[in-house]
Amino acid sequence: MFKHILAAAWLACAAASAFAVDINKASLAELEAVKGVGTSTAAKLLDERKKSSFKDWHDVMQRVGGIKEARAGKLSAAGLTVNGEAYAGTAHSAPAKGHAAKEANPDKVAKK
Repeated sequence: MFKHILAAAWLACAAASAFAVDINKASLAELEAVKGVGTSTAAKLLDERKKSSFKDWHDVMQRVGGIKEARAGKLSAAGLTVNGEAYAGTAHSAPAKGHAAKEANPDKVAKK
């Protein structure tokens, strides 16, 4: 049973890599073929790429309006890569709103 699960996981990874579209190499048509990338986003990606290649997903999120963590994750899951790398999230995620508010104003935290 474990071998079947392992084989299925390997096939899924192989299929994902076979359909990967690298943001630094793809044509307009290839970018538009990625689920979640429309004409406008593809044009923004190509315009920014003309200035310089994207270094990583963080670079994409900084330079292209409308692409932040959630969308980067969805685009990556749909096969978009940056220099062959899928989006892996970020270690610098902002804390949850409630958590940030408590840290910013510790006097407002209810005491038990």
